[in-house]
Amino acid sequence: MKLDWILVLLVLGNLRLLASTRLGAKIRTVAAQGVLLGLVPLLAGVHAPGLRALFVAVVGMTLKGVVFPWLLFRAVRETRVSRDVQPYVGYSASVLIGVVGLASMFLISERLAPFPAGASSLLVTAALFSLFTGLFLIVSRKRAINQVLGFLVLENGVFLFGAGIMSETSLLVEIGILLDVFVAVFVMGIALFHINREFDHIETDRLSSLKN
Repeated sequence: MKLDWILVLLVLGNLRLLASTRLGAKIRTVAAQGVLLGLVPLLAGVHAPGLRALFVAVVGMTLKGVVFPWLLFRAVRETRVSRDVQPYVGYSASVLIGVVGLASMFLISERLAPFPAGASSLLVTAALFSLFTGLFLIVSRKRAINQVLGFLVLENGVFLFGAGIMSETSLLVEIGILLDVFVAVFVMGIALFHINREFDHIETDRLSSLKN
């Protein structure tokens, strides 16, 4: 039951990401999701969590709830942007698409192979919806920092899958994914700073003019 509430909050956080115009609010939402995701390995199994689950939880909450948001807030300060410009897909339309996507994820999850005993029935849906939300943020927003946020939400879905079936996956796989994401976010933050310094903006549609 506790895990189901966490999954519901993760889904609501994804919908907030689709509706929000303020980058600071989006980063805080992703940070809160990171803390909630850290709790999943401790609650997903049928047995009491072991050292392995505790280790993944602590590392996940530290990176996703503290380190990644700190890097993103630093990028926002350096680039001096606080709001999205007009996105490719409007915010109301984004929320509507998100709701339709969530309903689709429910239908898809019912047709997938069942998770191990004790796994929440909502876990697959929440993981798929995080993947969907991350991809949608990447393709529908103009500020480059949204691509970083979308990448993090996308990885949240992957982490949620892995944490929910930890007995079936390797600890090295989970930690490897987290470290890969850490390096990617670090590099993206540096890239955002240099792009803004050279071109005075971080709008992806304007960057496409460089090919001409």
